[in-house]
Amino acid sequence: IPGSIGGAIYMNAGAYGGEIKDVFESCDVLWADGTFETLALEKLEFSYRHSVSQERKGVVLSVTFALQQGDASAIKAQMDELTHLRESKQPLEYPSCGSVFKRPEGHFTGKLIQDAGLQGYIQGGAQISTKHAGLIVNINQATATDYVTLIRYIQEVIFEKYQVKLET
Repeated sequence: IPGSIGGAIYMNAGAYGGEIKDVFESCDVLWADGTFETLALEKLEFSYRHSVSQERKGVVLSVTFALQQGDASAIKAQMDELTHLRESKQPLEYPSCGSVFKRPEGHFTGKLIQDAGLQGYIQGGAQISTKHAGLIVNINQATATDYVTLIRYIQEVIFEKYQVKLET
């Protein structure tokens, strides 16, 4: 799919103090022009919700991660804690496209959306989550148009109320 590079790699996904760049070693990419390239960590220029891949069109074919050995019970305990945090704060009972906006400097996106009175707002089958306002969930066969329309609406309202530009 030209222009869509494996989500986490494409935008350096992260949560709870960790990011993809922390364990990333390399990836194989097929670019839209038909060329193939293996990219090492340094070549991707990872930063907050960004990688150089966002400026080019291609598809990640494979990824190599540099994992570390550790104590199985400590790893399991950390996994359980992170699962608990996600379940308590995120609407995992619905399909979602995850966290929609980057955190604007000096603000928390979910709080801005909540303070603007948008939490729970519905566009077609897409809804701003009532559990976490930074997430849009699919409550009734939402279409891509529903999501895009809702995202634009959120951006307009937040800019109008707070002069904060939300980036996807």
